[in-house]
Amino acid sequence: MELPPSYCSAIQIMSANSLHIPYHNLHYGFPITDDNELFERLVLEINQAGLSWTTILKKQENFKNAYDYFDIKKVSNYGDTDRKRLLSNAGIIRNRLKINAAIYNAQVIIELQQKHGSFYKWLEMNHPKTKDEWTKLFKKTFHFTGGEIVNEFLMSIGILPGAHVEACPIYKNILKTNPLWMRG
Repeated sequence: MELPPSYCSAIQIMSANSLHIPYHNLHYGFPITDDNELFERLVLEINQAGLSWTTILKKQENFKNAYDYFDIKKVSNYGDTDRKRLLSNAGIIRNRLKINAAIYNAQVIIELQQKHGSFYKWLEMNHPKTKDEWTKLFKKTFHFTGGEIVNEFLMSIGILPGAHVEACPIYKNILKTNPLWMRG
């Protein structure tokens, strides 16, 4: 599949790997309002730390199965048995800190839902912020959320701009669905 020259330079570099094209064209930078989908994206971004996004995309279905399709309520109730199960699952990233962060962050999201109605509403309530302000807020609220993870998470869900270059046709599609947030 030949890509038009106006595509983002990142996708041109990754075009040899077909996993990136659907993610780039259908998911990256598009707004997400469903809390379980937001949680999934956060967990995937956390697990990508130190690894390639290709690795995460290859394991995405395994993550969904391992984490009960990112059902926040279920994951927030995970205990030691679930931690052991996840640590022994070769289909996902078996990193104790990342697994503990997913469980802890699910518990935090439950609290945010109770206080603000949803994780999405909490994000919306805090918008707009700079990348640095978001990073401080996430570090104060969640575990395993450094600057790069926060930036990629927020770009990937359309809160921070930068997921696509303006010449990319996907950028124009995102502006149609999310004009306020992309202009930040």
